Amino acid sequence: MDKNAKHIAIVGGGTAGWLAALVLKRAAEKAGQTIRFSVIEAPDIPTVGVGEGSTSVFRQVLLDLGIDESEFLRETGATFKFGIHHKGWRAGGKHFFGPIDDPNALGPVPAGLPANWLHHARIASGKSLADAHLFTALMRARKSPFARSATGDPIALSPFHHAYHFDQARLGAFLARKAKNIDHIRAQVAGLKRASSTGNITDLIMTDGAALPVDFVIDCTGFRRAIIGELQAGWTSYGKFLPLNRAMPFWMEHDPNKDIAPYTTAQAVDAGWIWAIPVQDRMGCGYVFSDAHITPDAAQAEIETKLGKPIEPRGVLSIEPGRLNHAWVNNCVAIGLAQSFLEPLEATSIHGSLVQTLILTRLSFDTLLGPKAAQARIKYNMTVARQVNDFAQFINLHYAGGRTDTAFWTDMTHSGLTGQTQAQLRHWQAHPVTRADFQPFAGNLPHVEEQLYAPVLAGLGKLPAACAKQVFANHPRLKAQARKTLMQLDREFKSAALRALGHRAYLTQL
Repeated sequence: MDKNAKHIAIVGGGTAGWLAALVLKRAAEKAGQTIRFSVIEAPDIPTVGVGEGSTSVFRQVLLDLGIDESEFLRETGATFKFGIHHKGWRAGGKHFFGPIDDPNALGPVPAGLPANWLHHARIASGKSLADAHLFTALMRARKSPFARSATGDPIALSPFHHAYHFDQARLGAFLARKAKNIDHIRAQVAGLKRASSTGNITDLIMTDGAALPVDFVIDCTGFRRAIIGELQAGWTSYGKFLPLNRAMPFWMEHDPNKDIAPYTTAQAVDAGWIWAIPVQDRMGCGYVFSDAHITPDAAQAEIETKLGKPIEPRGVLSIEPGRLNHAWVNNCVAIGLAQSFLEPLEATSIHGSLVQTLILTRLSFDTLLGPKAAQARIKYNMTVARQVNDFAQFINLHYAGGRTDTAFWTDMTHSGLTGQTQAQLRHWQAHPVTRADFQPFAGNLPHVEEQLYAPVLAGLGKLPAACAKQVFANHPRLKAQARKTLMQLDREFKSAALRALGHRAYLTQL
């Protein structure tokens, strides 16, 4: 490496750290710029490691990095994820699937209709919105997204990017093995040396006193916020409308009588909800709850009562939903849990890490590392703040199911919904949900919009058929076309689910 090359140091390995290093390294190579990258990873900081889910953006990034999907699944013990099974979030204990594919994207949208025209046709018919999705058929049947050809080779059945479940410790180790020409420094940062004139970090000081010169630092140290925490980044709390502030993770064994679920389960319980994330050899689970409504001992007792057997908690984590006021301060950017935390729902953390890293790749490295960084920093902080705010609102919407059977759910129903959530729900009682309800996100990067809102709203019973019928009020022929298209897709999706290999069978043959 050129001794004069600029040095970007990523502090903290794990999923966020190694992904940031790999994505930025690839961007530098594509730009023809010689930049030194290093990942500084403390060898003795434990991880909880009870499973994590991604969004489909993760798969797109893996493929862009040239990582073979089969190798990734085999080496990390990961599984497929097609969405979330929400259990008990609606009054009366109703369940619903939240698939992450989009049938509206399979063909041209007729002129005069919104992009999610098929969703509106489905809602207008009074039928399940989720069941208009290929991924729901695969979730219900517990299948993989592949069939087998006559020659035994796998055939992709889906035109959509799926997501994954994985153990973050195994994923971090896998990504580290894939990192070429990236220095891996096994050490812990103990302090910073900063320029008196600018406040920029010039050196990272290790616990042994060694100084590592740097030009730019990315803080991926999770809740410790080891670097950004020294730079007066500020904090915006979401605790008033995302009040779950404790998490009790634990492991469970797979049910030997069932195939591996290709979805995350989010089961609403007395004072929060229980997640279940399947990796190949076990289930990573946890109860995320409000300590204003239940104690840790009572939370464990509730889990054990619902499961009918004891668990071995891996501790009780204190969590604080919120985000940094400034994700980028001086020459340091915080990514992942160091930047924000919402709740372990909808795979928001890894999605945010990837999108934030992709935003950085849209900047030239001359801007990132040069005197023009100040202007870029202002725009970046506004964009990232908006990204996290929007996802926080989306998660708040999940609590709009009208439950009042426990103190926690009564509080959420009567006073836990934000003003924005309430305004949106009022609007969608009289108007169909369309892309126009959401502001475009920077750079056309993946964001939470109508394709994610609609299945959750429908599952919570918040999309009246009368609104959807408005879309076709002046388009009777297009209404018939939509019905015909949905019937055809329904046949194709059911056929695909029948042909698909079982989830465990596909993973085993890898």
